[in-house]
Amino acid sequence: MPTPTKGPRLGGSPSHEKLMLANMSANLFEHRAITTTLTKAKRLRPYAERLITMAKQGDIAARRRVVSKISANSATHQAVVHELFTVIAPAMAERQGGYTRIVKIGNRKGDNAPMAVIELVMEPVSRKQAVVKEAEQATTSTAGTQETSQVETSTEANDSETAAAENTSAEAQSTEAAESEQTEGEK
Repeated sequence: MPTPTKGPRLGGSPSHEKLMLANMSANLFEHRAITTTLTKAKRLRPYAERLITMAKQGDIAARRRVVSKISANSATHQAVVHELFTVIAPAMAERQGGYTRIVKIGNRKGDNAPMAVIELVMEPVSRKQAVVKEAEQATTSTAGTQETSQVETSTEANDSETAAAENTSAEAQSTEAAESEQTEGEK
């Protein structure tokens, strides 16, 4: 799942870290949010998001892979896998990633370790994206009407410009005629 880190593991050995991540992810899917240290939350995020991505596939092979990652010996963990595939994955169907959120909540009292809440993002994808989609649809539907109205407006403008040009040319001719009459009358 996640790429191995260099240096000390969360629980001491790699097998202990895998078990801790499996248990924390099961608790995350069961309770939708858990409080843990910031380091554990940062390690849990890619692990849990990969499990959700597998669950979004929805086939039996994906279910077996998730069951192998989350210890399947426990009946509660099997119930968590069922909930992951039937409730959480369909809720995340529109979301392309970012299924979890980490919120820092301060330091722990005893050892001053930084604590965080990691939670599933169950809200709809984004209100902004929904608004953008609505705006795009509105612009595409009004773009056709605007183009026709612009064509009508441009033809009306052309008509009014030609009428104005004719008026100015007629006025110019009348002023020229009046001036020529005045000059003829003076002669």
